[in-house]
Amino acid sequence: MKYKLHPVIIIGFVMAFFVIGAVVSSCKKTKDTPAPQPPTDSTTLASKSKDSALLDARDFYLWYNQIPSGFNAQSYKDPGEIMTALRSYSNEPGFGIVDKWSFGVLKTDWNQLSGGIGTVSNLTTSGDFGMSVFFRVEGDLRVKLVEKASPAGLAGIKRGWRITKINGNTNIKTSNSDFIVNAVFYSASSTFTFVKPDGTSVDITLNAATYPQQTVYLDSVYNIGAKNIGYMVMNSFLGDTSQINTDLQKVMGNFATRNVSDIVIDLRYNGGGYVSLQQKLADYLAPSSTNNQLMMKETFNDKHQNYNTTLYFTKTGPLNPNHVFFIVSQSTASASELLINNLKPYMTVKLIGPGNTDGKPVGFFPLSAGDWYVFPVSFRSTNSANSGSYFNGFTPDAIVADGLDKNWGDTSESCLAKAIKYITTGSFTAQGLEIYKQDPVIISVNKTLDQSSFKGMIDVRGMKQ
Repeated sequence: MKYKLHPVIIIGFVMAFFVIGAVVSSCKKTKDTPAPQPPTDSTTLASKSKDSALLDARDFYLWYNQIPSGFNAQSYKDPGEIMTALRSYSNEPGFGIVDKWSFGVLKTDWNQLSGGIGTVSNLTTSGDFGMSVFFRVEGDLRVKLVEKASPAGLAGIKRGWRITKINGNTNIKTSNSDFIVNAVFYSASSTFTFVKPDGTSVDITLNAATYPQQTVYLDSVYNIGAKNIGYMVMNSFLGDTSQINTDLQKVMGNFATRNVSDIVIDLRYNGGGYVSLQQKLADYLAPSSTNNQLMMKETFNDKHQNYNTTLYFTKTGPLNPNHVFFIVSQSTASASELLINNLKPYMTVKLIGPGNTDGKPVGFFPLSAGDWYVFPVSFRSTNSANSGSYFNGFTPDAIVADGLDKNWGDTSESCLAKAIKYITTGSFTAQGLEIYKQDPVIISVNKTLDQSSFKGMIDVRGMKQ
């Protein structure tokens, strides 16, 4: 079968329909013996979907040559389980097994998620409350983000609110995380008791629904002394790319009009998305000297070297900031890390957050497997300095707690406050060495609370021909 991958990034969502052709046997027709029809029962279709998923992986997986010859696709429930199993065959020299990301999803679910109609908590179309949570410390569960158009957003719930009771249960501790996950992310309806920043409590019942997702959560300009500081919270590089490009143009245009000298981009929960959108944001943030300079390269396995791609900066707008700060966390992944890596050779970028980023310098694109799309890791990315093996993530320049007790844009929130301190004083600390160490239990449980959110670097470039 012949495939064509275009050498440019398509801005917009175009699914890559790689269809495994069916082999149809022919027989001589007679009047009394009609030609047999190929079976179409659900069992046969499911079987073909699993075979197709494995064939795609053997062709495009970055570590395809590590997949055992005896790997049996039919022993797994569906293409999603196959992708999860294949992660074990991703030994990277110097790092060991690295793949945490290859996945499969029903086409109906992916079409909603990728277009910005979906949920914050899972790859299904059943909906959720539009609210994610993290533990600040033991026993202190906070709302970390709320989708504006979701049930939680429409109910007026804000980041930073504390949850003290769920469905009548006051055991809001890390040891009860399974209950919390099910109640917050996988329930059709749940009742929460929230404590607001002013100390008042409110009980709110939420019913799950789907909703349009918001990519740019907040943008502000702070005038502090002689500094005009631009701040933007970008929660994802997924969604309606046309709308997101319009939003970015508006935000960056406002920054330019307000003579912003320093920029803080909040990516702390941004799990990635389209390569084309990080490219657009990089073009706004990069200095004018980068125009037409190498931004990044994508490299496929040795079967598909002809698909390798080189991208260049196209400087957009007049912004030329003195500093660019990225607020990050363990949830910062893939296309978000790609943005940071692509800017590093050309300007000084500072990272602020509680710990290392996810560490995903690889990407994928959708491959069709029946009524599923599978996403085996298919390419690695490097910047203009040929740097790209950040499987351990990026370490922040300032290790600072995630200010889960504050809403977006609050200048007293620990991470934003740290960026403002550097911009106004020239250093992160006034004197001595500040040390922040995360509780390992909190880290582990918050990873569980975060595991269902999307993490990916998607290059939508493939089309069947």
